[in-house]
Amino acid sequence: MTTSSFASSKNTSQTPLLGVNIDHVATLRQARGVIYPSPLEAALLCERAGADGITIHLREDRRHIQDSDVYEIAGQLTTRMNLEMAATTEMLVIACEVKPFWVCLVPEKRAELTTEGGLDVAGQMTWLTDYISKLQAAGIKVSLFIDPEDKQVSAAIDCGADAIELHTGAYAEAGLADNKTAQDAELKRIKHAIATAQRTNSELLINAGHGLTRDNVNAIAQIEGIYELNIGHALIADAVFVGLEQAVIMMKEAMHKKP
Repeated sequence: MTTSSFASSKNTSQTPLLGVNIDHVATLRQARGVIYPSPLEAALLCERAGADGITIHLREDRRHIQDSDVYEIAGQLTTRMNLEMAATTEMLVIACEVKPFWVCLVPEKRAELTTEGGLDVAGQMTWLTDYISKLQAAGIKVSLFIDPEDKQVSAAIDCGADAIELHTGAYAEAGLADNKTAQDAELKRIKHAIATAQRTNSELLINAGHGLTRDNVNAIAQIEGIYELNIGHALIADAVFVGLEQAVIMMKEAMHKKP
């Protein structure tokens, strides 16, 4: 779906939108080297279940999502595509051809199992400013996946990004370790970063994601100012037991539940 066919990116509800990352449907397919399960079918199921957008990460090593998936899914979504990618010349060409509604720029290391941290925007200001402007010239909105740090928030704004996505991995890991003190500290850090972003640029959209599950999502979803949460691994894991549509429904219920 292109920018021109989606009227507005504003969220008028009191709770964050849900973007569903379907990468691990493709992981399952690639593990066997067959043509199923279909990421496109997964994306359409998620939309029918109430997902507000679909996230896919086209990694440089093509470990899950493939180029053909990107083009196929982009042509059939009725919500919005959020294309995660590294800020490389190859990916810029693909994005400008596909024209997803969103591109989210993320750091990428070949050996990592999943994205391990936020993008060092402050250390790549010249490159990222130019890169973002090229994507925006193609009609694509740009988000930067960053750690919840004032330095990175300010750098993202200075680069001209339309949105930031705050990395919630440390918050999630603290919860898995049953370390409530650390988890509360991370929650406070995320809230502080959101306040910094709102104070610096009230037009900036603020997303969050990484490691979020039905058990830990509610505290994040209750933070005022978050536009969208992007959730993948835990939701696909739930789908193994309850089905993909039900997993989306259950995640939205967990997000919107009053504490």
